[in-house]
Amino acid sequence: MFLTPEALQELTKIVGQNYIFTDQETRNHYGHDETEDYVFPPNVVLKPANAEEISEILKIANKYKIPTTPIGGRTGLSGGALSVHEGIGLSTERLNKILEIDVQNLQVILEPAVITQVLREAVAEKGLFYPPDPSSQGSCWIGGNVAENAGGARAVKYGVTKDYVLNLEVVLPNGEIIWTGANTLKNSTGYNLTQLMVGSEGTLGVITKIVMKLLPKVSHNVLMLVPFYRASQACEAVSAIFRAGIIPSALEFMERDAIDWTLKYNHNISVVVKDQVQAHLLIEVDGNYPEILMQEAEKIMKVVEEFEIDEILFADTDDQKNALWKMRRSVAEAVKSNSVYKEEDTVVPRFELPKLLEGIKRIGNKYGFKSVCYGHAGDGNLHVNIIKGNMTDENWNIEVTKGIREIFELTISLKGTLSGEHGIGFVQKNYMNIAFTSSHLLIMKNIKKVFDPNNILNPGKIFPDY
Repeated sequence: MFLTPEALQELTKIVGQNYIFTDQETRNHYGHDETEDYVFPPNVVLKPANAEEISEILKIANKYKIPTTPIGGRTGLSGGALSVHEGIGLSTERLNKILEIDVQNLQVILEPAVITQVLREAVAEKGLFYPPDPSSQGSCWIGGNVAENAGGARAVKYGVTKDYVLNLEVVLPNGEIIWTGANTLKNSTGYNLTQLMVGSEGTLGVITKIVMKLLPKVSHNVLMLVPFYRASQACEAVSAIFRAGIIPSALEFMERDAIDWTLKYNHNISVVVKDQVQAHLLIEVDGNYPEILMQEAEKIMKVVEEFEIDEILFADTDDQKNALWKMRRSVAEAVKSNSVYKEEDTVVPRFELPKLLEGIKRIGNKYGFKSVCYGHAGDGNLHVNIIKGNMTDENWNIEVTKGIREIFELTISLKGTLSGEHGIGFVQKNYMNIAFTSSHLLIMKNIKKVFDPNNILNPGKIFPDY
């Protein structure tokens, strides 16, 4: 227990009696996210109203050396919001406003607890477009997206969260409030503190305001579902589509088990999958000119017809499109409903996807585990769900860990890396020495020390010995 009665009293003065919680139920609620079955309750949960209150909280945390974990929407898959060293659970849920949509400059200023889908819908009403669309967009928060550098299906064409962040208001671990950059599209003034904060997983500061750029809203899209008789060929087709000169707005891979489990989980989705089909690609092209989109769709058809495929399904209506996207976005929930599982977030250059998929299956056979693979194939990002099923606890805790290390070693050998969009957080930190030398890690740790010399902010994340 890090909290003395004096510290609790000082914290209560900052947020008020109604926004400080020490009961077990609340602490447990804020002690987990979507990472496996981990629960790490903080000693106290605080719900500040603004940057100024967060500043005062962090000053006290520094004074008493209290570990402090920023907590967002708790939809993360790497344990970034888990209070692994107890202390203060700092929920930003009251900072939930879209402060300004600047139509003239195609920008938006907002607070971190705005739900991603709410942002996308709000700017769409103004004729604007915010492209990043994580599968959990209906529940995840923009602040968490920034902290983890979230991606989503449309990252293949439009980029990930970092590509839209212009400026951040951040409370540093010592309580100082700063802006990291400027509200401009170009900025070559000093070190890029904005991009340093993006993807830093809440270890360098607490984000309290975000300035993001927007795009004009696109008016049309074409969506198709392509069934493949061989999963490896579905992966091969990904690179072939790009080599043909087409950049889809989304290109998603789902192997057979992912679709079967999803259709069983969600009975409202109706897609016929023939027995011999082993994988699907969900491919979207978008733009403002329907005739051009149809030409691109025809080129894609010519590419995929070079492989062993079944009949291509074109989504003719918005309802069909929504059903196909719902199927893709429901995969993680379907897997979770079937079994205890671990999800790895591998990413490789897209041409290496077939080797990655084949290697994952080979490693699974070696260590006795089953995997369900799906993900954002267009940018080489493959989510690997490792299923416990009937495995013993001993094999689950020992053999699977060995297998995961081999998967990451394979990924690095293919010029990939450990995470494409989920972050490292708590669950992947022990694998960081696969991707980085001791010199790399020392540089990162020294950056952390500059911002947070007392290591109070989200300790126990990213680095094996923190």
